[in-house]
Amino acid sequence: MPLHRGAHPDRDEPSEERRRLALNPFYGAADPAAAMTTAPPTHRLPDGPLPPLTAYRLVHDELMLDGNSRLNLATFVTTWMEPQAGVLMSECRDKNMIDKDEYPRTAELERRCVAMLAELWNAPDPAAVVGCSTTGSSEACMLAGLALKRRWAKRNADRYPATARPNLVMGVNVQVCWEKFCAFWEVEARQVPMEGGRFHLDPQAAAELCDENTIGVVGVLGSTFDGSYEPVADLCATLDALQERTGLDIPVHVDGASGAMVAPFLDPDVEWDFRLPRVSSINTSGHKYGLVYPGVGWALWRSAEELPEELVFRVNYLGGDMPTFALNFSRPGAQVVAQYYTFLRLGHDGYRAVQQASRDVARGLARAVEELGDFQLLTRGDELPVFAFTTNEDVHAYDVFDVSRRLRERGWLVPAYTFPANRQDLSVLRVVCRNGFSSDLAALLVEDLTLLLPELRSQRHPLSHDRSAPTAFHH
Repeated sequence: MPLHRGAHPDRDEPSEERRRLALNPFYGAADPAAAMTTAPPTHRLPDGPLPPLTAYRLVHDELMLDGNSRLNLATFVTTWMEPQAGVLMSECRDKNMIDKDEYPRTAELERRCVAMLAELWNAPDPAAVVGCSTTGSSEACMLAGLALKRRWAKRNADRYPATARPNLVMGVNVQVCWEKFCAFWEVEARQVPMEGGRFHLDPQAAAELCDENTIGVVGVLGSTFDGSYEPVADLCATLDALQERTGLDIPVHVDGASGAMVAPFLDPDVEWDFRLPRVSSINTSGHKYGLVYPGVGWALWRSAEELPEELVFRVNYLGGDMPTFALNFSRPGAQVVAQYYTFLRLGHDGYRAVQQASRDVARGLARAVEELGDFQLLTRGDELPVFAFTTNEDVHAYDVFDVSRRLRERGWLVPAYTFPANRQDLSVLRVVCRNGFSSDLAALLVEDLTLLLPELRSQRHPLSHDRSAPTAFHH
């Protein structure tokens, strides 16, 4: 969640004249000449209530300036669900997910989702798996990191916290939630940089960063930078060899925010999950390729041994003994219900069909971008339905940030950004293909890009002059 500051009186509060003209007379009441003649203030509570239709229209009209979520190719988050899912979510939005005594069937649907994911991720004993829903993968990663840290602290009780500082090893390409985890819970982040054409973690380099204070290594199944899978099986094998040499037993957490809901259906032979004994926990986002609207994630541990009991709190003031492991307390049950609906609605074959369609669109769009002649593909959408590309070496008139800005003028949100260490020299565009982004929409994107290229090629130089922090977005 981004941070926001309070209102600036001189800048944020409109004048009385502007407030008078901000209110359509028809919004006030059945009589356009009714007494309500000005819009309410926007950065302090109004003095009195508004009619519900008036409040709705004021908010609705302002939100029209938001981008079209279906054309947002930056986000991994689901932007379309069936109307029936929306109805179920509406029916459950007042149910508090934590109150399992009052809403036992909602709790049962959550339990079933955990059981389904345990089986999907090839747990040797699905009945032994423990897991929970979260608000998304960021919270799930925080919980998984806390479990890793607590297990390490128990093993090193004689040294921690006095003489030992825990560390977590990961690629520099991890999602920002892992950097937040390390900052919030005082864990040293040891990051493997990118090198040459390798844009994610290298197993051997990760092992070299491990020591007796390493709480775990994070493998990412589907990098947000380019959509590629990290080699989790190779990582585990390298850590097996490290244990044989040194005795260090380093667990692996798989951040499957996106890939954990793609690989089981499209790449079943890729070993990244609980088939690997070193993988102790996995997370995913139900609201990404889990195909649910924003607000749900999942965290699973191989067994109760991987989740220290002291991290699980039990409360009884809602009417029953309720174990909970979460960073928040109250949240609606709607997204969990929608996840169960989607699992029930699609099944294994349905998920395979949906994810395969997204991958096919991504591959086709990547080929079409490459055929334009100005761009070089880094990935082709053949792992996550995501691909990254940059301009060819002989393109000097414009850069990826110019492309992103011009596409935004036509409604497309295609992010442009620089890669982290040691590839800060590389700037790319990334396209995320989700359910609902059809081949027709992909063709329209290529058509718009094709129309823009002559103008971009005619520039004298790229318009981004500040190379230290260029961006195509300002929010």
